[in-house]
Amino acid sequence: MPNGTTIVIDLGKTLSKVSLWDPAGQMLDRQVRPNTPIEVDGVRRLDAGGTAQWLLETLGRHAGHPVRTIVPVGHGAAVCALDQGRLAFPPLDYEEELPEELLAEYRAARDPFSVTGSPALSGGLNFGAQLFWMERLYPQIMARAALVPWAQYWAFFLTGRAVSEVTSLGCHSDLWNPRAQDFSPLAERMGWAEKLKPVVRASDVVGTLTPDIAAATGLSPDVEVLAGLHDSNAALLAARGFAEIADNEATVLSTGTWFIAMRTPQRVPARTVDTAVLPEERDCLVNVDAYGNPVPSARFMGGREIETLIEIDTRRVDIKPDQPALLAAVPEVLRNNRMILPTLCGGCGPYPNATFTWVNRPDDWYERRALACLYAALVADTSLDLIGASERLLVEGRFAEAEVFVRALATLRPDCQVFTAIAHNDVSFGALRLIDPGLKPQGDLVRVRPLDADLDTYRSRWLAEVEAANVSNAA
Repeated sequence: MPNGTTIVIDLGKTLSKVSLWDPAGQMLDRQVRPNTPIEVDGVRRLDAGGTAQWLLETLGRHAGHPVRTIVPVGHGAAVCALDQGRLAFPPLDYEEELPEELLAEYRAARDPFSVTGSPALSGGLNFGAQLFWMERLYPQIMARAALVPWAQYWAFFLTGRAVSEVTSLGCHSDLWNPRAQDFSPLAERMGWAEKLKPVVRASDVVGTLTPDIAAATGLSPDVEVLAGLHDSNAALLAARGFAEIADNEATVLSTGTWFIAMRTPQRVPARTVDTAVLPEERDCLVNVDAYGNPVPSARFMGGREIETLIEIDTRRVDIKPDQPALLAAVPEVLRNNRMILPTLCGGCGPYPNATFTWVNRPDDWYERRALACLYAALVADTSLDLIGASERLLVEGRFAEAEVFVRALATLRPDCQVFTAIAHNDVSFGALRLIDPGLKPQGDLVRVRPLDADLDTYRSRWLAEVEAANVSNAA
């Protein structure tokens, strides 16, 4: 059990969060800041400077607590260059498109999916592509720079020591070989492996606060900082705190800007998974968990798509007071054969090359939001099939509270027990379990009740519409 309070820093794509936890695993406080990209030299970047200032101010609010440990968590598609002990330049935003010729050159240099488990992704989602571009933008700095993934940059910011760790390197970076548990041939050839060393475990202590950070925040200079990990892997660690998930055949669907399904097969050699059969072209990949194990995964930009679909609506699909009305809107959506065809975020998900289309678009506010949830459930169902998800599914994150979405998933997957949780089982709780792996969520899983609706027929029609649209586009 943690000794003293713990601070978890979660630097996601759209939000930064700082959470304070007591030794028993109770959250005492959470502060949130929206993340807004900045532009430098015409290129969109992450606002590392603004985040750092907010982080110092927020840590200072907890100076009166007996803080003993800080754990950084970050999204898995950013990498930082350090020059002379400082951030050399703001890191690239992974949604910034690389110049076409440069991207083509990078694609020719990268290792095959069978080696890395990293699919060829758009923009800078493979952070090897970011490094390729950074070397063109800043050749002199990059020749001498040390490199750290996004989560570990914040460990460096607090302690002054640069390290890497496997969940960040193994998150579609192109730089890790999950089976060999070592750097990929590309990382070695380009010299990036040497710049990213040493590789430590997520739970390893990187160091203690520098004197400057301690003075700026009022925290003790003896506060220890862990290496930290990739945010979806932290959610997976949280889910493994439940007995129903733990060492069983199960899949965790983490929902936020991205919907990421991570399958954890039952830990018996006969049930190991051949990740080579994953379809790279459909946004399947191999993540690496906090213990270095390969995890078959699939993803799509579900949160971003839902927000795009509801357009000017000011109320979210997961807001509690609206759930009865959203559920009541489902029969009308099905009766009128209303559909959304993928994909709103091109290049992502199980239908990366499909063209988004409304079929019988509803004007009603509730119907439109309910339809967005049904669409997300259909795409999630496809992604889950691609990785062989079975038996148990835990939906965590923001959209676990969208009843149409989770109940539709339970209807579409009748042979699977679908759960949500009434306890803290999110990213920050998973990070806390790095300190105490025996820490259990304070609450139970809740079995999701299926919708009273025929989604089999609806799914068949939807798949037929998707196929017809694909044929039309190809022609």
